[in-house]
Amino acid sequence: MRTASAYAPGHLTGLFQICDQSPDLLQKGSRGSGVSLDIGVYTKVTSEPAKKTNWAIKINGEQTNGAFVSENVLNKFIKSIKPQAISVEHFVETPMVAGFGSSGGGALSLALALNEATGAGWSRIEASNTAHIAEIECGTGLGSVFAAERGGFGVLIKPGAPGIGDSISYPNSRDLRVVYLHFGSISTKEALANLVLRAKINDLGGRFVDELQRQPTTERFMRFSREFAEHVGLVTPKLRSLFEKMDSAGYTFTMAMFGEVAFSVMPKEKALEAAALLEKAVPGYEVVVVGVDREGAKILD
Repeated sequence: MRTASAYAPGHLTGLFQICDQSPDLLQKGSRGSGVSLDIGVYTKVTSEPAKKTNWAIKINGEQTNGAFVSENVLNKFIKSIKPQAISVEHFVETPMVAGFGSSGGGALSLALALNEATGAGWSRIEASNTAHIAEIECGTGLGSVFAAERGGFGVLIKPGAPGIGDSISYPNSRDLRVVYLHFGSISTKEALANLVLRAKINDLGGRFVDELQRQPTTERFMRFSREFAEHVGLVTPKLRSLFEKMDSAGYTFTMAMFGEVAFSVMPKEKALEAAALLEKAVPGYEVVVVGVDREGAKILD
């Protein structure tokens, strides 16, 4: 029996451009900007020889048959290994189906742990690219595997899988905090399939990426992300009320792409004050303050 574990950070995207016209799945992806969190997805894989390959998947302790991105990754791996019985345990610290990149992080951490536990012998980039392709095929994201692999607070300036895409980083991310509040979920798969929404996204997303590439600052990221959220038209009444209350207090919040989640990136000395104001503005919901992950996905000892 062999066991391996891996971690991938959560990620909140503020704005993006869809870049999925290439026939090559490794070239498909997005350009955009967002921030990796110091909470994310932990995945443990246990494997042992078997007469026929089989697997079981748990998410936060619950057995599931609906982890289709993870199953996509597994189906790709079993072609490279001898028959094995595989146990997969995902522990997701962030809200799911809410714009935190949990599907991409789950796929990436699974691919890295599977490679170790099964002895598949793939390179890190091969494992990472397998996760990227799985998410593209399942329609659950475009650039979240690249973001989870790289970590940090950055601007994805060239679309594609890890090793193909490219990004630049905002300065001084060590001194930043992310403040967020989660109301509910929005399906990324449904959003990316909406032709009207796709047109709105690409009408503005690419221009803002170009602007941030020229001058990447936290303030510009927040301003452009808020304009982008307003433009695509997914701001819910709850988010609208929160934005207005925090605007009046001098704090700009935006919406996660895609989730009914309000978040802001700010200097750490302002984060606790903003969180306290947010708790008063929207009572009854948990306000979370987290740091910025700067390492990206990793194999755990």
